[in-house]
Amino acid sequence: MPIKILVIGDVGNIFATLRKFTNTQIHIVNFPKDGPGIFTYSDDYELFDNSKILDQVKKINEIKNDFDFCITMGMGEVIAYLADLNYAPFYVGRDIDAPRFIKNSTEEWYTKPLHKLNFLERRFFYKTFTGAVVHIGGRWIAPYLKKYSKKFLRCDRVTIDSTLFHPEIKAVDIKKRKFTFFCPQRMGLPKGTNILWKALKHCKSDFEILQVNWSDQTTSEEKDTAFRLKQQIPKQVKLIPMIKRDEINTYYTMADAVIGNLRLGTFENIELESIFCQIPVINYTDKSIELILDDNQIESPFLPTSNKPIEIAKIIDKVVESEIFRNELLEKETKFVLEIANVGKNADWWDSFFEKIVTEHKTIHKNSSKFSLKFELLLFLIGNRMYINKILKFLKR
Repeated sequence: MPIKILVIGDVGNIFATLRKFTNTQIHIVNFPKDGPGIFTYSDDYELFDNSKILDQVKKINEIKNDFDFCITMGMGEVIAYLADLNYAPFYVGRDIDAPRFIKNSTEEWYTKPLHKLNFLERRFFYKTFTGAVVHIGGRWIAPYLKKYSKKFLRCDRVTIDSTLFHPEIKAVDIKKRKFTFFCPQRMGLPKGTNILWKALKHCKSDFEILQVNWSDQTTSEEKDTAFRLKQQIPKQVKLIPMIKRDEINTYYTMADAVIGNLRLGTFENIELESIFCQIPVINYTDKSIELILDDNQIESPFLPTSNKPIEIAKIIDKVVESEIFRNELLEKETKFVLEIANVGKNADWWDSFFEKIVTEHKTIHKNSSKFSLKFELLLFLIGNRMYINKILKFLKR
């Protein structure tokens, strides 16, 4: 019988894509669509009915017997812990570089805490973190996982949907007046939008950037940053509305080039999606960030290798002005991307992991003490200032 994996949460539609290519049966339960999620979430998976943790745990408890193991992303870790599952979190961002179990945890590009949690809340999130069978992640977040986890498994391969992103996609009907960049990422400090704005002041070539109008809005500092960035939009930038996931490929093939992340020092999904559509990408590469495939270190060809605004401006101008440079850059990027986002090898990696983990853990059930689980949730609800009647109602179950 095929292995059956339950996924709780799916940041970036990673597992919605992966299940198209694996031999493993993957069922995804994602959190309710709201805000940008209406545009960015895949449509082909189950959603929780609401955002109430107790209802989400109840839903997972109703279906968990149908599966062999659980993978989590984001807050899925909490649900899996409370449903007493054997689970492995897969990290792609701020859940580990600013973890909830660290007091006033802050991402390095911001000054104010991302999370302001009390002792009981932090204790609970530490329990959900250490309760995992193994922690999975790679690239720029690997050092954070190594710092916090003794059960770290590295995975630098990336899942990109080759059926959705390819050069034969018909371009969206946009009348281009000049060389056109497409910038689909959120506007915010983690993406390097402020760096891009500064770089554009140094550019000498003539071009236009179509920037999707969405931004980080989690904290007051992010909201203030988003407001400032919109107030300071350079003359080369034109804001366009949010784009649905199954339509964004038409914008890639419309563009002459794509601008990716200029802060992290490594690529995210949009850079790889663009290359799958055969559109060259500008993306800051920090050479100190390791990329490991099959125990071998490889180098990213994305440019520039400095995120100083003047260096970014030089690359932008070269991409605009030189077709030869664009083609050579695209050729190097394509060779790299077809390896690190190799659909078959990535599927094989996950199938192998699932086989191994299911062999080691014969059931999805962790079989913890029901009393201890209720006690942990009780402390969390108290720490989270939930109403006492909700606590009492849960304890009666």
